[in-house]
Amino acid sequence: MFSVALILLLTAGSCVYSIDLIQPDSLVVQPGQSLTITCQVSGYSLTDSSYGTGWIRQGEGKALEWILMMWSGGSLDHNNALKNRFSCSRDTSARTVTLTGQNLQPEDTAVYYCAR
Repeated sequence: MFSVALILLLTAGSCVYSIDLIQPDSLVVQPGQSLTITCQVSGYSLTDSSYGTGWIRQGEGKALEWILMMWSGGSLDHNNALKNRFSCSRDTSARTVTLTGQNLQPEDTAVYYCAR
């Protein structure tokens, strides 16, 4: 009985892993300027077909707003209202996903999050 319990415990321990998405604490951009935010990922592959990495934002007192999603094959899905101003790129070897925004306006003031 003891040996069976030990094997189960060792097997369960091998299933635990951590997924981290790390981005800068804060950035300040003036109206009309561009924005670049890079997210470093670990715990999964950017090319794993099971996952995509996206960007969302939340302005003060507002609901979360989806910006875009980059899928494992590199294709993008955009929020149509933001498609002309926000784009995304990735570097699979560096494990980074970068959001770029153009011609930012005061209404773009928000906390931006990368998400899996």
